[in-house]
Amino acid sequence: MSDRQHSYWAYIMASISRAIYVGVTNDLERRVWEHKEKLAEGFTKKYNCTKLIWFEEFREIRDAIACEKRIKGLLRAKKIALIEEKNPNWRDLSEGWYQEAIAKNDRDSSLHSE
Repeated sequence: MSDRQHSYWAYIMASISRAIYVGVTNDLERRVWEHKEKLAEGFTKKYNCTKLIWFEEFREIRDAIACEKRIKGLLRAKKIALIEEKNPNWRDLSEGWYQEAIAKNDRDSSLHSE
């Protein structure tokens, strides 16, 4: 039996116009990248929800799902209050996560275009 710890996250993405999306994942960095790159069809792609504005980590998937469902059940005003309690300026909490990967992709593509 493995002692390896798993992490799960409930999270909120937002657009510049403050459309919000609530989700759950077992890999926050990958999932946020997918939203930013519009790799999945759906709400976040349609409404350009590319800013990670809130997240909470859990050890059990059932707890992350329960949190996601609770947030989805809130009125918009309560969702905004939840966000602004920890992130009053709706700053993108994933800012800086992908700079190294983007720089590498830019270098790789410039090498192939020469």
